[in-house]
Amino acid sequence: MKTFYLKNISEQDRLELTKRPAFDSAAVAASAQEIIRAVREGGDKVLVELTKKFDGIQLGGFQVSIEEIDKAEQAVSPEFFLALETAAENIRSFHSTQLVKEPAVETMPGVRCFRESRPIEKVGLYVPGGTAILPSTLLMLAVPARLAGCKRVVVCTPPNKSGKASPEILAAAKVAGVTELYLLGGAQAIAAMAYGTESIPKVDKIFGPGNQYVTAAKMIVSSDRSGVAIDMPAGPSEVLVIADQPANPAFVAADLLAQAEHGVDSQVVLVAIGDGIAQPIQEQLQRQLELLPRRDIAAQALEKSLVIVAESVGEAIDFSNSYAPEHLILNIEKVDEVVLQIQSAGSVFLGPWTPESVGDYASGTNHTLPTYGYARGYSGVSVDSFCKKITFQKLTPTGLKNIGRTVEVLAEAEGLMAHKNAVSIRLQSL
Repeated sequence: MKTFYLKNISEQDRLELTKRPAFDSAAVAASAQEIIRAVREGGDKVLVELTKKFDGIQLGGFQVSIEEIDKAEQAVSPEFFLALETAAENIRSFHSTQLVKEPAVETMPGVRCFRESRPIEKVGLYVPGGTAILPSTLLMLAVPARLAGCKRVVVCTPPNKSGKASPEILAAAKVAGVTELYLLGGAQAIAAMAYGTESIPKVDKIFGPGNQYVTAAKMIVSSDRSGVAIDMPAGPSEVLVIADQPANPAFVAADLLAQAEHGVDSQVVLVAIGDGIAQPIQEQLQRQLELLPRRDIAAQALEKSLVIVAESVGEAIDFSNSYAPEHLILNIEKVDEVVLQIQSAGSVFLGPWTPESVGDYASGTNHTLPTYGYARGYSGVSVDSFCKKITFQKLTPTGLKNIGRTVEVLAEAEGLMAHKNAVSIRLQSL
């Protein structure tokens, strides 16, 4: 990991450090666009061809039967199924607090305004399955979707090497109450859910993380008039850890590697408060890396990662806010005193006993989060992500009298006389 000292570099160079590892975005977008075009034109036939091309699997059909999902509990260990149930319950407990009914407001006498939530009717959930299966992602998406009341929850996940859904994914589907699951991955899955095929239903909004091609496909379909909405741009995973001198180097190294093993395009950033802690952490990184089954993947991610040396916690947090990490770990003393200073991050982990892994799996917060700096303007998935917020207003005759002249004046100033007349004609009748 390359080391940079904030005190020695310019403001422009600091901004350069917040940029993620470069990739050929134009080529990725072009490839995703071609896949989308092919799926729109060829439907299921093209999906079969693309699944054979990218996954090496010849599928006879895409949908997993309800019977297979129901039997999933027997296909995994009791301990794993219990872990799924515990995680789902924690996710449900945290997200259920977001089901808040907002009070109506009388903005002036006789003018009553309120806002109500309505579930998005059909949602598509993408659960990655590239170098690792992610049953946790299914829980993170399906549990809040069901809490929101979505009528149709469609899940797409790539087939495994046997041409089936992994037992772990099926078990997560059972725990989350998912009954509609399709074996389909990559940009082609996004295209199928966005536009529909003979077998895959068109949905109203697509959720879920993925690789660069999945993210590119989501961005393309969200900008197409015939496409659908998406949750957020969510690409390769990332973490930024701020560590001060009392931090345990082994803890910090473990957190960095936990993110690095996601994929070769992941990025981890260590912001060390002073020189003294940076070297022990890097030594721990090397020791722990050698013991990981996915050490080759983690090592490639570390090659694109950074060590930033800051002189104070405040300087470190300023850098973090500019970077806007998907995951932010604050392994520092007096951590509760700096919470209000955090302005841009997907999810934050406070103190030495809060590894990012707990948020990935079971603390209850959602792990579908904005990456690549999008945390500056996007939030992670919540129950609200699966809802539409509709505003209502109701006026009495008294209310129209109270507000009417205000509307007439503003409408006339804008030259919209029909707007003015819609009020005036009512006032005259009163």
